[in-house]
Amino acid sequence: MTLLTGETEVFSSAATADRCAVMFIARRQLEPGETADRERQAIAAVLSELGAEGWILSIRAMFDPAADRGAFALDTGFAHDADLAGVFEAPSMTAALAGTVRLEKAGWARLFTTEWLIGPREFAPVPGAGGTVDRPWGFLALWEWNDAWAEAGPSARIDYDAECDVAFKGDLSLGVNIAGRHRFDWAHGWHHLGIWEAADPGVIDRAITGHEHAADFMFTTSRHIIGRVTPLLDLIAARDIAS
Repeated sequence: MTLLTGETEVFSSAATADRCAVMFIARRQLEPGETADRERQAIAAVLSELGAEGWILSIRAMFDPAADRGAFALDTGFAHDADLAGVFEAPSMTAALAGTVRLEKAGWARLFTTEWLIGPREFAPVPGAGGTVDRPWGFLALWEWNDAWAEAGPSARIDYDAECDVAFKGDLSLGVNIAGRHRFDWAHGWHHLGIWEAADPGVIDRAITGHEHAADFMFTTSRHIIGRVTPLLDLIAARDIAS
């Protein structure tokens, strides 16, 4: 699959380009008084199987092979109409598609109404300044190139990438880890996914302000999701609806 934009000073093509993101944006659908014990146990079993099959089940593990191998998601209900969101990474597109079906059958479909988005890794992860400092907040950015980008010539696109690289360097200097980039345009309206982890929402806000100054959004339409990184099974357990 041909790159829509080329490598830059910040981003390089991923050596593991066959790996595939599995993004989920989910809303709860339990009725008052219902619990999710049975589904939670079945989902936990499938997640354990996926981990053994080479899936990466958290943003943190995309950067650190020694990180907790459990499944993590973003608690997003405080700021969005979705209750949780997150990204796994499967060994291949075939595995990604099959894995979502297994999760749904295990009980995910009863607990959540879910938007699944799947696409191959394009660029490699880039660690931010600060090493292994705590980054308990996640930020997901979906975007599509707009009409202005489609009409721009090659030189304008190269200049745009250079300007955006300045903004991405600013993100890294703030300690933001950027999990490369995944490509979604093969099957979705959104063209790409960017995944960040950061120390707090203020850092994310400062980083986005830098992108606004660099006119990052001149050529794109974006959807942003922010949330606190939380063990996925805790999110399921903590939100069973009380009667």
